[in-house]
Amino acid sequence: MTEPLFLKPYFQEKIWGGSRLKSVYGYDIPSDHTGECWAISGHSHGPATVINGPYQGKNLMQLWQEERQLFGNAAGDVFPLLTKILDAKEDLSVQVHPDDAYAKEHEGELGKTECWYVLAADPGAEMIYGHHAQTKEELADMIEKKQWQKLFRHVPVKPGDFLYVPSGTIHAIGKGIMVLETQQSSDTTYRLYDFDRVDQKTGQKRELHLKQSIDCTNVPFKEPEIEQKEYQVGDAQVTRFVSTKFFAVYRWDLAGGAADFERQEAPYTLVSVLDGEGQLVVDGQTYQIEKGVHFILPYAVKKWQLKGDLSIIASEPGKDA
Repeated sequence: MTEPLFLKPYFQEKIWGGSRLKSVYGYDIPSDHTGECWAISGHSHGPATVINGPYQGKNLMQLWQEERQLFGNAAGDVFPLLTKILDAKEDLSVQVHPDDAYAKEHEGELGKTECWYVLAADPGAEMIYGHHAQTKEELADMIEKKQWQKLFRHVPVKPGDFLYVPSGTIHAIGKGIMVLETQQSSDTTYRLYDFDRVDQKTGQKRELHLKQSIDCTNVPFKEPEIEQKEYQVGDAQVTRFVSTKFFAVYRWDLAGGAADFERQEAPYTLVSVLDGEGQLVVDGQTYQIEKGVHFILPYAVKKWQLKGDLSIIASEPGKDA
């Protein structure tokens, strides 16, 4: 299989979602409260579907189970990564995700370490990223007393920013922000605070998970150290944002010209076109690609060329994925 796997995303409606997935990327979204585009997903809650080649019509969950050779016969019960685009018309709930051990014991799935590349942010937009409690006891006390402003750490963001969010990090994407998220393939979220919102569909406040949140939160918060690296590949400027045991995430920027890429150790590569248009050349075959397109370069594709004007986020599984 020496051709890319182009994918049709799966969309999730959310209480905080908007319509920018349509206005910015041209997607056919289910409503004006669409919060998430599961662009490259093998998760059972929303698998992406192949739209080209011999596997057309199969979803990524099926391919992982039935055609593991496409992924270098990588180990694991589930496709380990999930690429999303999130449109936060309103603030997301403040939440924390478990690590692999806690998630396996309590939820039967992977933990959730993730990261965000900021695509858009209204002036003054902020993330909640981390907290100010110094001990578990202080954390529990501040939660019990609802001292949210004292507890949460607020961080201003702008387009082009990158944040790494390990499991155990209290976090929330703020109103007016759109991100591309690369994460472990997990849908486990423990909701710590939801601004006392009422879900219009149910007339009820959404469930909170205070015990699980306290169990899983890393205390004290320490901002993770990540070593960014920049280099050239042909005419492309490459930024490696992070490389961990779960995933490596890159930005490829090409303003005309061409770039010849060669995969090193990872068995496959996930690719999302953020902006522009151009060509992908694989094994002598040319594919037109443009803003909003997502695909996987499977194991057999060791080399590829990009041409045109393109801004891309790419990711690869880490050694423990």
